[in-house]
This record gives sequence, C-alpha cells and structure tokens, in this order.
Amino acid sequence: MPATIVHSADQWVARFGDQRKRTAVTIGNFDGVHLGHQQILRRLHDRARLENLTSAVLTFHPHPARLLRPSEAPALLETLEQRLAAIAALGIEAVFVARFDAGLANLSPEEFARQYLVEAMRAQAVLIGANFRFGHRQAGDAKLLSDLGRRHSFEVEVVSPITIDGVVVSSTAIRKALSEGQVDQVRSMLGRPFTLAGEIKPGTGQGRKLVVPTLNLVTEQELLPKAGVYATEAVVEGNTYRAATNIGVRPTFDGTHTTIESHLLDFHQNLTGGKLELRFGARLRDERRFSGPAELREQVMRDIETAATYFEAQQKSSLSPLPKPTEG
Repeated sequence: MPATIVHSADQWVARFGDQRKRTAVTIGNFDGVHLGHQQILRRLHDRARLENLTSAVLTFHPHPARLLRPSEAPALLETLEQRLAAIAALGIEAVFVARFDAGLANLSPEEFARQYLVEAMRAQAVLIGANFRFGHRQAGDAKLLSDLGRRHSFEVEVVSPITIDGVVVSSTAIRKALSEGQVDQVRSMLGRPFTLAGEIKPGTGQGRKLVVPTLNLVTEQELLPKAGVYATEAVVEGNTYRAATNIGVRPTFDGTHTTIESHLLDFHQNLTGGKLELRFGARLRDERRFSGPAELREQVMRDIETAATYFEAQQKSSLSPLPKPTEG
C-alpha cells in the first residue's frame, strides 16, 4: 500500500485530522535506504503496530548539505521518488518530506522538536541512529532529543548501526564503493543490487551499426558507478534480461560526455523509448580506447560472454549469499 506523502505541517494535520493518532517517527535523509536504514524502518514498523501508532518518516528535500555546504554536498544514490518507494515498500504508512530551506535550517533543536515532532506529528516514539544530529548548526544530539522527549512525552530509541566486515553501513560508504566500481560491495550494503532507472533514448547509432545493438539509458540519478563495463540485469517492459553495460565516454568514437549503453542478451527489439532499469551485478573491466570498431567489437563480444558466464554461475549458486551483517 502506498505511503501517504505530505510536505508541510498543515498538510499533515489536514490529512490525519485533529484527533490523529500519535506516531512512531524516524528522521533522516535515507539516501539509498540501505541495510542500516532498513533496520530502523523495520523496528519503527514493529513498534507502530504493537503500540497502535502511525509509522512515519520525517525526511528532507533537497539534501541539507545543498543549502549548508553546497561545495561538499554529495551526489545522491537515489531520486526522491525512488527513496519514497523504498521506504513505502517496508510498510511505512506516512512520509513527511520537509523542504530544507533557511527557515528550517535556522530552527534550534528545541524549536525543531516542538514544531515537527510534537505539534504536527504528535510523536510517541522517535527512532534514530547513533550519530543523529538535528537543529541549527547540528547542535542537537541523541541526549538532547531524549531530554526533549521527557519534556514532551515521547520516547527516544537509538538503533545500533549495521556493520559488514568491520565497515559501518552508511550512505557515505556506499557512495565511495560505487565510485570505485565495487558494485558487489554496494550490493551487500544495500541488501539488493544497485539500480539505475530512467528512460531509453536514441543514441548516435554508431554502436548498433559498427559494434552491437544497445539500449541507451538516461537517468536523473546523480551518482553513477565508476566508468567501465558491468554485468547487469535490464528490466524492459516488465521483462528481465541479462546484459553487458558500458558506462563511459566511448573513447573509441571520441566521445565527450558520459553515456550508459547496454547490450541485452536474447533481446531483439529496436526500442527508442520507454522505461529501463539496470541492476548491477559485477564489474567486468575498465573502459578503454580501441584501435577502431572492429577491435572494440571483439572485446564487446568477450564482455557479453563474460557477463553470461557470471549470470550462469549466479544461477547455479542461487545467488552468492551476502555477507552477514551485524549490529554495531
């Protein structure tokens, strides 16, 4: 069931009414909705069900760093739409998407808690991560929030982080791994393959004519895996195909901007539009310049064979098990 999405305190009150139930709330950006986020959201869902509360997420758009530290703002793993869909998929009933502007940024921790958690959302339980900060200049922490909770009759629960092989799962760690092309590590931290989604757009036609036919993806997602060739699954018109995907500037053709091109195995349509989703399985090689289309085609055929071998191995093992996450 889709989550209810609201964008202001007034909308929240209008949607849930003056006699609205109290809530179990978590607060954060939730970029990627990784295993650490999922642990908080599942705990939130369980508490809301047991205590007859509305399960709710308070998140922000745009990312606070876009306003506070624009030069340091991270490229995001997901669009807002993808983030909201992932949150709703975990059974969360409502998401308050607060516009992060100067007014919100300047609220003291006390003002933030009162306006959002107490007056609008009527929080009874607030679940946060161990490093949670809030309010003007991030002056508030878990201890202050707990103090405010005692004053305003809500309980604060700090949820331990998830670690994999000694690394704390975080959006920052996932961004780093993705920028290095470590899509297998990204998969272990997300609990699912990293996905790029968007629209099929016509390319230059050089690949189809001189190398192999491809579908060209245009996405609004900000962070792409490191340039190179990957074994992917492509979802087109409700069907899933194994694929080899190149991310890069196509140096053999003197390209100057990044493209995302996928050759789908056992796919024979010539699509020029529609939705396309790519799920990343394994990195096969770096992108490099070849002497010409003939040499490039030889390498691409080897890439396709390598991708097919990868998926056959995955199928035989029913997908390699993910590293077992542990609570920190």
